[in-house]
Amino acid sequence: MMDAILVVNAGSSSLKFQIFAIESGELSRQLRGQIDGIGSRPRLRGKGADGSILVDQKYDAADVPDLQAATAVVRGWLREQGGFKLRAIGHRVVHGGPAYDRPARIDTEVLARLTALEDLAPLHQPNNLAPIRLAMDIDFSMPQVACFDTAFHRGHPAHTDCYALPRAFYDAGVRRYGFHGLSYEYIAERLRDIVPSRADGRVIVAHLGSGASMCALSGGRSIDSTMGFTALDGLPMGTRPGQLDPGVVLYLIAQKGMSVVEVSDLLYRDSGLKGLSGVSNDMRDLLASDEPGAQFAIDHFIHRCALQAGMLAASLGGLDAFVFTAGVGENSPAIRARIAERLGWLGAELDPAANEAGATLISTPTSRIALLVVPTDEELMIARHTLALIDTP
Repeated sequence: MMDAILVVNAGSSSLKFQIFAIESGELSRQLRGQIDGIGSRPRLRGKGADGSILVDQKYDAADVPDLQAATAVVRGWLREQGGFKLRAIGHRVVHGGPAYDRPARIDTEVLARLTALEDLAPLHQPNNLAPIRLAMDIDFSMPQVACFDTAFHRGHPAHTDCYALPRAFYDAGVRRYGFHGLSYEYIAERLRDIVPSRADGRVIVAHLGSGASMCALSGGRSIDSTMGFTALDGLPMGTRPGQLDPGVVLYLIAQKGMSVVEVSDLLYRDSGLKGLSGVSNDMRDLLASDEPGAQFAIDHFIHRCALQAGMLAASLGGLDAFVFTAGVGENSPAIRARIAERLGWLGAELDPAANEAGATLISTPTSRIALLVVPTDEELMIARHTLALIDTP
């Protein structure tokens, strides 16, 4: 029976999981899966390390109405697989706040601190923490590790992370945190293998998915990010607006009579590509649609990506490489091409054939900037952090 680490990434309607075996201090992925459509059309899918399908099972909505029920289904299925002895569970936790600049072993005190941050990431934090509580109830002695999306961005100078508010607000934790840090940390490591000559240079990584942001890397470390205090800031996303004049929020409350809950729902669930297009929050649907609203939303997305890239290039003092990652970044040649075109002023030249083929390097030999497509692997980073923490005396 192999020692193993379970990695959990819980969302509002899905629960993703992976098992990594520990062999001679190294990690090897054994299986991955998810149960999605929780409460509506639950479906459990799992694959082995070789990509073989291990399970593909649908459930009635009443049988898997919530995350707790989904966790029970996953736990039961994993126990049936056998062959593994869990040493720890690693969790993706979106917001670590000012207290955590690295992964942390979870106890009741840590859980209480993370619970206090739920209002700063209402789409993510409550769901991230739910499986932690369930695991505590089942076996309190099982080591659990929280790996934060904010941790990779910590260490920026205060003058870059503060808002122009009285200093007391910064001291109370109102500051820029940045997110998608596990993804950026993985990409920073991968670049040392893929393009070592650029990895320590000036790099922008574009994590483009339903949630979207960009990060400026210098010497493999984050120096700036498009996201701030919450995951609402920066690029427009599937259902979130991205950068927004705070006066809009004041107007909605004071002039339109909207409650805080209504504004929160608008900004987290009904804005972004969904709100602009009136069609969908999924970029695949928008690219396939003939509706004017779909093209309008895509145009806005490209425009804001170009603006934010320019901002990060200014922060870096130039640019050596631009990396596309996450769902849209890895899988949409059309979006990559349009963003690359807007980077022409920085010396970017796209190789259309390489882009369509999904090659790792999609820039021409004469391009001053290396354009790359690098799949991210947040789960592997969580497993590595978890192993390192439980092996530390």
